[in-house]
Parts: sequence; structure tokens; C-alpha cells
Amino acid sequence: MSERPSSRPKCRSLMGVRVVGTGKYVPDMVVDNQHLHARLGFDSDWIVKRTGILERRHAAPNQATSDLCVEAVNDLFAKTNRTAKDCDLLVLGTFTPDMSFPSTACLVQDRIGLVGPAIEVEAACAGFMYALLTAAAYVKAGQSDRALVIGGDTNSRVLNPSDIKTYPLFGDGAGAVFVEPSRADQGFLAYSMGSEGSGGPLLQREACGSRTPITPELIAAGKHFMYMDGYAVFKWAVNILCDTIRDVLHAADLTVDDVNLFVAHQANIRIINAAIDSLHIPRSKVFNNLEKYGNTSAGSIPIALDEAAEAGRLKEGDLVVLSGFGAGLAWGTAVMRW
Repeated sequence: MSERPSSRPKCRSLMGVRVVGTGKYVPDMVVDNQHLHARLGFDSDWIVKRTGILERRHAAPNQATSDLCVEAVNDLFAKTNRTAKDCDLLVLGTFTPDMSFPSTACLVQDRIGLVGPAIEVEAACAGFMYALLTAAAYVKAGQSDRALVIGGDTNSRVLNPSDIKTYPLFGDGAGAVFVEPSRADQGFLAYSMGSEGSGGPLLQREACGSRTPITPELIAAGKHFMYMDGYAVFKWAVNILCDTIRDVLHAADLTVDDVNLFVAHQANIRIINAAIDSLHIPRSKVFNNLEKYGNTSAGSIPIALDEAAEAGRLKEGDLVVLSGFGAGLAWGTAVMRW
């Protein structure tokens, strides 16, 4: 990876839209650290100390990413008394699609009966933020009256069970929200969305694409599994989380004290704590559920939003900072008025 650029894309704003409603789904199968110790010999104490994760969810053998997403959407519909007839656009973030094509977005669109385009965004753990800002741009431009935004991943299907540094980190799950027009003072006061493609080799799934079609030899070498340079990704993640939160707060002329809630991608508690401590953010203002689900990639932020809403920590008018970051290397950070 080449040296990080000295500047990032400029922050932008996207007002007159709002995020409303939350829904989530996590599979029934709970895989705790003791289970990993008994089955694979992983040190459960090491997992907790290095990541903060106590357990995660794995999809059942008959479940794929589209199934998780449909369940999350149904939860959103049930909580808001809305249906697919109330939406005219679907934007879905995932990097573990059911198959190469058709897209998981189209599979979900068909199953829920939504009339309108279905767009799939692949930005790994930043996928939900990319999908959210894409949908917001459609709504702001008048090209959608209400968009359904989903983030979901079935990480357990692309992990190497023998990789102690990666396998315990990830879980499966999905979350969903609506984006619709709103008052002029609501929306994304500032957001930073960008990528550093030179860091791609730090977090990748090398085989199974058009560059490297799968072969028995590649499977034997484990190239169909996710690879992550944990130390390098950790450093980058802490830096990008700190830098982009500073960027969006500065662009919106806000301080940490003005923000009601911070929801970062649930990758690793050490990443989150290192960043918020550097920014002097009180831990009481940070929502975490990492210990229950691990890293659910594109599902991470919407699942956290749903649980924050259920806990009464998301109220209309609140200022909320969201930040997703991951493979690409890609990120999306925003300060928004809920």
C-alpha cells in the first residue's frame, strides 16, 4: 500500500432528507467464544481482550444474504406500519451476495414486491453508508419519494475457520431503514465518503472473481476465503475514523459536545475506543453492540441503529455521527440530524 494521501475528498452536505424507521435481523444460531474454543481450539480470553466480542450469529445452512435482508425489511415494515408499496427505490449494500448475478438487491426486491429499481452497492463494511448516501441523493434529486436502504452480509460463508485472527471477528446479520424527503434542517449536515484503492490487498477475497476464477488448487490454498492484514487494517481504521469524524464535525461547525450519539462500524472495540479516546468523545455517547454480534460488515450500522432506537437513544432532532469503514479501502462518515 502506498503512503496515505495528505488530504481526503472534501466534505459535502445533503439536506432536506431524513432517515426514518429501523429494522434488523440476526440469525438464531449463536456462536459464543466457548463454542469456538471447543470446536476450533481458539482462545476465548484472547478473543475478548483483542476484540471485545463475546459471541456472534451465523446463518443457518439454508440461509443466504437475501434471506437476512428480507427478514430485516419485514421487521422495519412491522415497526413502521409501512409496506413495499410505500417505497419506489431499493439500495442494498453487501459484499457477500447470494450469487454473482442476479444481484441480491433484485432478489430482495422481487420477494418483498417493491416496484422500482434495485441497486446493489459493494463497499464491504462501508456498504451501508454508501447505500444510505446513494439513496439520499436520489431522494434529494426528486428521483425517489421514499427509498428502502438495506445493509446485510453473511460473513460466515467467506471466512477461513482455521484463521484465528479473522474467523472470530465476524458474524452475520442485516438491517434496514427508510430515506424520505423532510424539512430543510434535517439530513446530512456533512459527510465524507471516499476510498483508498491502493490498500485493497490488505483486505480481500482474492479468488472467485473474473480475475482469478476458482479452481481446485485455489480452494486447496484457501484463496476463496477472506484475507486480512489485521495490524495494517487496524491502524488505517483508527486513523480514518478519527480523521473523518473531525472532518465532518468541522464542516458542519459542530463539536463533540453538540453530538447526541456516535455509531461507528462495529469492527473491533479496540478500534472504536482508540478513536473516541483520541477525539475525547465520552464513552457514554457511543453506542456499541459488538460484544453480541461481532463485525456484521454492511449490517453493522443499521443493526446498531435499530438497537439504539429500541433503547430510546435516537430521537427526532438528535445529532448523530455514523461511520463505516473497511475493504476497498473505503469509508463513509456523516453527521446527520435524525
